[in-house]
Amino acid sequence: MLKTKSDDKTLGRLKKRPEFLFVAKGDYAARGCILIQQRKSESRNSGIKVGFTCTKKVGNAVIRSRCKRVMREAARAHLPVMGLDGHDYVFIARHSLPGASHAQLQTDTQKALAKLTGARHNTANS
Repeated sequence: MLKTKSDDKTLGRLKKRPEFLFVAKGDYAARGCILIQQRKSESRNSGIKVGFTCTKKVGNAVIRSRCKRVMREAARAHLPVMGLDGHDYVFIARHSLPGASHAQLQTDTQKALAKLTGARHNTANS
C-alpha cells in the first residue's frame, strides 16, 4: 500500500500480470517521460490501485529501480487528487525518465492524468 502525504489515503497496488494486462486495454496518455494507463475496475467501485513498470530498454536494474521510485512518488502526490475513484492505473517509464528532473516528471504526470480524467468525463457525458 502506498500512503499519501496529504490526507493519509492509501493507494492499492497492482501486482499480478493479469491486472496489468486488464489496465492495458483501457485509456492511456503519454506525456514527456511517462505513460499512464487507466481503466475502470470491474470488481470494485471505490479505491484506486496503481502499478509501475519499467522495461530493460530504459536502463540497467539500478536505473529501473530509481525510475519506479520516482514514479511511486509522483503517484502518491497526484493520484489521490486527480485519480478517479474505482479505477486502476499503470505508470510506465519512458526512455527520457532517467534524465528528467523531478519537476518535469511532476508536470508530465499532471498533464497525463488531466487528459485521462478529462477524456473519461467527456465520454460519460456523450
